[in-house]
Amino acid sequence: MQVLIDTNVVLDVLLKRFPFVQDAVEVLKVPETVAQKFVSASAITDIYYIAYREIRDKQNVKNLIKTLLKVVHVAEVSESDILSALDSDWTDFEDSVQNSVAESHEYDAIITRNKGDYKKSSIKVFSPNEFIEEIEGNK
Repeated sequence: MQVLIDTNVVLDVLLKRFPFVQDAVEVLKVPETVAQKFVSASAITDIYYIAYREIRDKQNVKNLIKTLLKVVHVAEVSESDILSALDSDWTDFEDSVQNSVAESHEYDAIITRNKGDYKKSSIKVFSPNEFIEEIEGNK
């Protein structure tokens, strides 16, 4: 299984946002043999920006991103992904880009805390808790 992890789930872990952090940590702990986890290249820049705004320590944020990259892969964002997002009728451009990346890479699911943002997705969408339940149910 290959999944795209939305920006908010990663930030929940890096910024220890309660009450969401524990479910998000469980997603990142899923073994590679069970699910390959991806974060889009565009999300990495958003994650850096938001984490730096919160933490205010460049080296600490860089270290957090490097640690993140030990457990997730980075999915390319192509020109066609951007064009697809621009041509969509989604309200939120960032979510539309994430969805376009997941579709173009043919991922099995998107994991997000804000499932309502992905109502128009053709891909399965799980909350972190639902994803963990799905993984445990398939054992």
